[in-house]
Amino acid sequence: MPYADNQGIRIHYRTEGSGPPLVLQHGFTQSIGNWYDAGYVDALKPAYQLVLVDSRGHGSSAKPHDPAAYVLEKRAADVVAVLDALGLAKAHFWGYSMGAWIGFGMAQYAPGRVDRLVIGGPGPRARSLEGTRQVMRTGIAEGNDALIAAMEKRWGFEASPQTRESMRGADLEALLAAAQDRPSLEHILPGMRMPCLLYAGADDPLCAEAEAASQLIANARFFSLPGLTHAGGFFRADLALPEVLPFLAGA
Repeated sequence: MPYADNQGIRIHYRTEGSGPPLVLQHGFTQSIGNWYDAGYVDALKPAYQLVLVDSRGHGSSAKPHDPAAYVLEKRAADVVAVLDALGLAKAHFWGYSMGAWIGFGMAQYAPGRVDRLVIGGPGPRARSLEGTRQVMRTGIAEGNDALIAAMEKRWGFEASPQTRESMRGADLEALLAAAQDRPSLEHILPGMRMPCLLYAGADDPLCAEAEAASQLIANARFFSLPGLTHAGGFFRADLALPEVLPFLAGA
């Protein structure tokens, strides 16, 4: 398996397809496998060199237990390390949920490495993740079944067999450390110059925030996915791709 090194933290990545490079960055508790399971990889790899990244604390990347290891600047640097390992000066970036937050981090800390930016799910406002930390504490204290039940209740979805299997092998102490409160990134929006596409499920509580953020970015637009929650906004690739593909192609 290929790895990039960011100051001693090994970041696992995988490449698929050929064409302009496109980084895919997953959400919290996920891994690069979710992009395959939801159908994105098969749809995108004929036209793009996909660069799928396991975020630190997830998948096959390193899993530090120190909360200080998960600040946004270090997460953006992980993506830069992968691009450097592949000899890529610049790439499109598509992130969902936590991956979208990392996308905002790329806009703040490495804007010259981003061609077009797709932000799925959250906007840039400050956010407490205490509820997420409590879910992880429940899993640590009570085991996997209690963890899945707490996830389903907190995030309003029914865990798929793939999710249940991946959470059995998850490092919950690392996920607890990764679930740090997020500072506001609203101050970076007026200075963002790369073309941006923001979207969210229409039933996602974060939808209005994402739409408002798009109005503060000079070269951005927004769309919503009717009837979908936060989780549904990722898993319905068939609805997101018709909007995202023309944007990535320059439309």
